[in-house]
Amino acid sequence: MLAGKRIFLQNNRFLHNFGEPPIRRPNRAPAPASKDGPRINDDIRNAQIQLIDQTGENKGTVETVVAIRLAQEAGMDLVEISPNTSPPVCKIMDYGKYKYSAQKKAAEARKRQKTVEIKEIKLRPMIDDHDYDVKMRAMQRFFEEGDKVKITLRYRGREMAHQEIGTKLLDKIKSDVAELAKVEQDAKFEGRQVVMVLAPR
Repeated sequence: MLAGKRIFLQNNRFLHNFGEPPIRRPNRAPAPASKDGPRINDDIRNAQIQLIDQTGENKGTVETVVAIRLAQEAGMDLVEISPNTSPPVCKIMDYGKYKYSAQKKAAEARKRQKTVEIKEIKLRPMIDDHDYDVKMRAMQRFFEEGDKVKITLRYRGREMAHQEIGTKLLDKIKSDVAELAKVEQDAKFEGRQVVMVLAPR
């Protein structure tokens, strides 16, 4: 065996130490509190807490171990609801039901959130009544769903000489959807087309 070289047998594996001091592994730190919720029961670090019991009554400052025992006797959990006060405020409650309720509320809130989209409706100045009605029904549906509508009115050839027809059409649209929508961007020319954006009220 070489001088200064030790061979250790640990867990059926050979570990070599070539004259270097042994590596000391730090003691394993306690598991951190859950990141997706408040600390509960034995995860509460403070020696004392301000206790609110399951009926909502403030019991004042109580030893944490006593509060945990009271929660267990009630068949519930001790939940830290205000960690930044001194001492932190904890409440006796059924944490499983509390978490389920919070997740349900969050899911409902996500459902209510909707990304506003801009739907495009393309028109011609000489659009016939039937096509106009179809376009209006589509616009109404978009507004009811909370989306904005970009109206693109395109002129072709000699139609550019009769822009007043397109202007009257856009005024008619604004009048017909006045109860459902408001003008977010007034009509403006972009090359050979006019663009107007309406937003739901």
